[in-house]
Amino acid sequence: MNQQTQRKMPPRSCARMRGLSLVELMVAMTISFVLIFGATQVYVDSRNAYNVNEVVARMQENARYAMSVIEPDIRMSNYWGLIKGASLVSAQAAQTAGAAAIANNPQVLVCGTNFAVDLNTTLQGDNNGYVLSASRGAACNTLAGTGWLTTPQVSSDTLTVRRASTVQSVNAGVPLSIANVLQICSTRTAARVYSDGSVCGNLPTAQVNNLIVNAYYVDNNSAQANGTPSLRRKALITDVGVKQFRDQEIMAGVEDLQVQFGIDASGVTGVATRYVNPNAVPAGAAVVAVRVWLLLRSDAPEPGFIDNRIYAYGDRLAANGAAVSVLNAAGSAGRVFQPSLDASNAFTSVKRFRRLLICRTFQIRNSLGT
Repeated sequence: MNQQTQRKMPPRSCARMRGLSLVELMVAMTISFVLIFGATQVYVDSRNAYNVNEVVARMQENARYAMSVIEPDIRMSNYWGLIKGASLVSAQAAQTAGAAAIANNPQVLVCGTNFAVDLNTTLQGDNNGYVLSASRGAACNTLAGTGWLTTPQVSSDTLTVRRASTVQSVNAGVPLSIANVLQICSTRTAARVYSDGSVCGNLPTAQVNNLIVNAYYVDNNSAQANGTPSLRRKALITDVGVKQFRDQEIMAGVEDLQVQFGIDASGVTGVATRYVNPNAVPAGAAVVAVRVWLLLRSDAPEPGFIDNRIYAYGDRLAANGAAVSVLNAAGSAGRVFQPSLDASNAFTSVKRFRRLLICRTFQIRNSLGT
């Protein structure tokens, strides 16, 4: 090879410096795109699954809390201190009687005459309605001084529990009576309900317990935001020396409350043989258990989600009629709830919320007064 030929040949290092062809570049870009898209999709799916799990976990937590508030009331209903059975408590009065002297101030009468001291009715409920008492006044909905206007979910049930507190009222080991507070003074043989602060008997075995009356219901508007349903209760309290009912929010996001009473038809065994709606307890039967359903919904609607489940529980059964799209619509009482039927496609439509249905059955410890 002569010297001229050698000059024309490119160096070996230059021969190796070749670029990618168009086909190779497109293949590389396609592979990279597929990998990036796959990784992004995995992240998005994981994020969505995490958000759903968070929503469900929050509803489960809220449900457990709401049930934990209701449970002790139900289990301890018909507890009256040392006495066995509400019928042995004197000075009480039925809701059909005239106002009892111990609870006749206007503030305690707003939810019904003797609604606070009808102790023989230890458990009371409205089936698919909001009544509380036949003599309930409009003031029960406004509850002056609380800044609250009740807007009840009229297709839900209500549950009222009356009992004595499990905590004794004592001072230095001596039974403590407090004026203007409804209390139960009991011994092993007798008991009375009173609020004048008088001495609770002369026996060292006497016991004083505050009277507890809680009426649970579902309201269409939570204290957190209008349009958000909530579980609430009207609780008997004494504020600034005045006996009254105070509205208290238990948990926002509770959309429905359904209740059934487990009854012992014989009134002897204390074992529930069947469950009936609150207004269908046969005469002579003992209520020995309470079954409670709570339907909760998520805090906020979820884009792209539609709740197509059919909720049948309590006396919300298909046999009662076709499914309804919203719980508080006219004629929705006792009917199956199917959110996906809602005609609205707005972001805030009821079908955009996730839901959790929970059911618990509570045995009443003092169902037979023992």
